[in-house]
Amino acid sequence: MRDLAGGFRYLLAGQRWVFRHGRWLGFGLLPGLVSLVLYAGALIGLGYGADDLTAWATPFADDWSTPWTGLLRGFLTALVFGLGLFLAVITFTAVTLLIGQPFYESLSEQVDRSEGGEVPQSGLPLWRELWISARDSVKVLGRVLLYGILLFALGFVPVVGQTVVPALGFCVSGYFLTQELTAVALQRRKVDLHERLALLRSRRMLVLGFGVPLVLAFLVPLVAVFLMPGAVAGATLMARDLMAVDEAPSAGAAPGGPAAPQDPSAPAGFGPPPPAYS
Repeated sequence: MRDLAGGFRYLLAGQRWVFRHGRWLGFGLLPGLVSLVLYAGALIGLGYGADDLTAWATPFADDWSTPWTGLLRGFLTALVFGLGLFLAVITFTAVTLLIGQPFYESLSEQVDRSEGGEVPQSGLPLWRELWISARDSVKVLGRVLLYGILLFALGFVPVVGQTVVPALGFCVSGYFLTQELTAVALQRRKVDLHERLALLRSRRMLVLGFGVPLVLAFLVPLVAVFLMPGAVAGATLMARDLMAVDEAPSAGAAPGGPAAPQDPSAPAGFGPPPPAYS
């Protein structure tokens, strides 16, 4: 529970940061607005075409008696649209980050600069950064698609498919959404995809505390656009502390033993960190 609350505090800290730096809020809104138009069109098209898709996929139900045909196809239509919405929530961040790579790189660097300490820079040309970001996003989305197909299939299981599966879907969405957001700061620190995933797996509850509320907020129209700049800022704050904790035992060891790392569930601006926990 402590890590869950800590992840949510990072999300709030990121939103506070962009509202204290209003110029960066406006700067970070532009990529989200472009993505919103693209995704709104895709979801509207899916909404209109889902009925036809399920009717085409279930020709065996044409001869069923009323109301079974309607119930089956209505259920499948809802599942198809739910899967589309699930994929939209996940891919929205990846596409927006790809479109807005220069914007969010600058925003993340400014967060690092405002918090003090080293401001890492990749030193790579823009085209190379875009290529790495796109390549890693495709790999992550491949994992998301596998989870999405599995959850879609489990949605047919009575009771479990209507209760446990949606909850798991939000957790999966939140986890990979956080991975995409922290990639902006971690890529500048030359942390590759495998290391990023390992780092986030080590603090799953912290990641879910950040990502799941964000996924729920993203379900509200337009909210995703306005929260994206703060989400990038909050993910940068989280990445800073996760990297500091990861490096602390080797970089800050005292003669008497390893130094106690700062608790990454306490982002900057929340007072002195509590004692390290085991």
